[in-house]
Amino acid sequence: MRKFLVVLDDTRECLNAMRYAAMRAAHTGGGVTIVSVIPPEEFQHWIGVSEIMRAEARERIEAHFEVFAKWMRDRQGVNPELVIREGEPATEILDVIHSDPEIGVLVLGAGTEKSGPGPLVTQMSRNSGSLPCPLTVVPGDMSKERLESIT
Repeated sequence: MRKFLVVLDDTRECLNAMRYAAMRAAHTGGGVTIVSVIPPEEFQHWIGVSEIMRAEARERIEAHFEVFAKWMRDRQGVNPELVIREGEPATEILDVIHSDPEIGVLVLGAGTEKSGPGPLVTQMSRNSGSLPCPLTVVPGDMSKERLESIT
């Protein structure tokens, strides 16, 4: 089964990437893996404090995941899986792709700010020629109706 790997983060464009991945998976009989990466700088504190912060970050990620997972199951018939990593986002995402041979497409949402599509999209696009799978970049301001029509 081919899986769509989509990144869960706190950006607004993440929503469109999630929708796209779920709709494509539903229409092609594929699956969805959602990855969320906790950056290492979030834990640059005393040991006890960093453990509490790590647990809180995981709880926040799992709560966000449940919202998207419920929508995917109810609306698209897709049951996503969650992968939580700690480290540099691009490195961890590539590691997830390399560790799961069923991942066939990386789906990222592009930001709409004047500063550009976002650091992850910029970094992955720059290296797209050497990625182990195709990269799909979903515009952050694309309407739900337009997403539905192209998936």
